[in-house]
Amino acid sequence: MSYDEDGEGDGAAEDRMRLVDSLVERGYIESDAVEEAMRAVPREEFVPESARGRAYQDSPLSIGEGQTISAPHMVAMITERLDLRAGDRVLEVGTGRGYHAAVVAEVVGARNVYTVEYQEKLAREARENLPDGVTVVTGDGSKGLPAHAPYDRIYLTCAAPDVPGFLDEQLRDGGRAVLPVQRGGVQHLTTVDKNEEDGELVVDEGEPVRFVRLVGDEGF
Repeated sequence: MSYDEDGEGDGAAEDRMRLVDSLVERGYIESDAVEEAMRAVPREEFVPESARGRAYQDSPLSIGEGQTISAPHMVAMITERLDLRAGDRVLEVGTGRGYHAAVVAEVVGARNVYTVEYQEKLAREARENLPDGVTVVTGDGSKGLPAHAPYDRIYLTCAAPDVPGFLDEQLRDGGRAVLPVQRGGVQHLTTVDKNEEDGELVVDEGEPVRFVRLVGDEGF
């Protein structure tokens, strides 16, 4: 996939390259695939017009509806931890305006990415921003997206109150999920691997993080 850079002004492409260079130097990006994806996707196209001048700050930005676009280093961390391969079928919960899904689509292919957004306005904006092939669904992502399961990889861009129950049925044996889990007021970036032999979920609670909270029937 490629994006039209004709509209990029004020050095946006150069700012993007400098940001990715910094993420590589700081160890957030480790693989060629993630580096190439983050160099390819213009973050400024996925933020409100008023925030475009700050698109390449390594910080979250408000995108409306009480939601944020994650900081680039967090997008890199989650994408690296997913250990994606071309052709993996991926479910994202929490589309926002589509930036993280666009990065993942660069790695696995647009037609392999399914993403669920609770807010209709954001889902509509994501459809406009994302490349053809990515499936954007408006709905309750706290229940996953059973229509296209099973998935090789699942990730959440919002904090769940526990490891989601839908992983049992919607994550393929041998698959992996990465998500923030909030317990006792503290969120941790959690990795869940599904054992290929018996389907058991193996949970690894990682470092503290801060995300907006998951909404929906199985959310907060």
